Amino acid sequence: MPNNGSASTTASPEEIARFSALAEAWWDPDGEFKPLHRLNPTRIRFIRDRVARHFRRDPHAPRPLDGLTLLDIGCGGGLLSEPMTRLGARVTGIDAGERIIGVARVHADQLGLDIDYRCGSPEHLSAAGEAPYDVVLNMEVVEHVTDVRLYFSACSKLLKPGGVMILSTINRSLKALALAKIGAEYVLRWLPAGTHDWRKFVRPSELARELRASGVEVVEFKGMSYDPLGGSWRLTDDLSVNYLACARRSGPTSRKP
Repeated sequence: MPNNGSASTTASPEEIARFSALAEAWWDPDGEFKPLHRLNPTRIRFIRDRVARHFRRDPHAPRPLDGLTLLDIGCGGGLLSEPMTRLGARVTGIDAGERIIGVARVHADQLGLDIDYRCGSPEHLSAAGEAPYDVVLNMEVVEHVTDVRLYFSACSKLLKPGGVMILSTINRSLKALALAKIGAEYVLRWLPAGTHDWRKFVRPSELARELRASGVEVVEFKGMSYDPLGGSWRLTDDLSVNYLACARRSGPTSRKP
């Protein structure tokens, strides 16, 4: 959904260009997005379990998200959109990078997955009167936007009353500066230099405050920590670097199958 000039956007042109240049690498597990591939199993479990619990589903059922509408904001190449579709959700994935959306569409088509991929931002969807969703995913995006308040205002309008939003981002702490910025980009070379701007990292208290101002309440925070020996991520109570949040909009929760 391209910008038609009718809505402002929090998408940064520099960030769009940076990730678009890497579009072809999204599905290479050993490429530029290797950290996301390693992070993905932990993210998927957190999303599945919290969404299923919120809508009173069995998280271990074959399709626990069956019938739920889900918006994946900043979907990239589809690393979360595809598993959410397999879990039963009717997925719409949006990203501000047109090349990235092209990669996502091709990959989903190759696997026979029906995903509605669009180029655009939550501001554009909200301004166009997009129907709200049962679930909104907001994963590794907020640390790249230009205006957090405007961004969350648009995202919250895309969430149904009684709906659930799952978020992940990076804390603006000295530990995060050392590990997620300097360590990941310049020492370990997990990410291309310049991927993150530490000044845009968001503290959990700031995230909760901005969401609350938009009518969405955080009900749980959980940290994610990397196990260098196992080469995998796990959920922890340490929010000092990478963390996840589960939030909900007040209102009746749908119980549809």
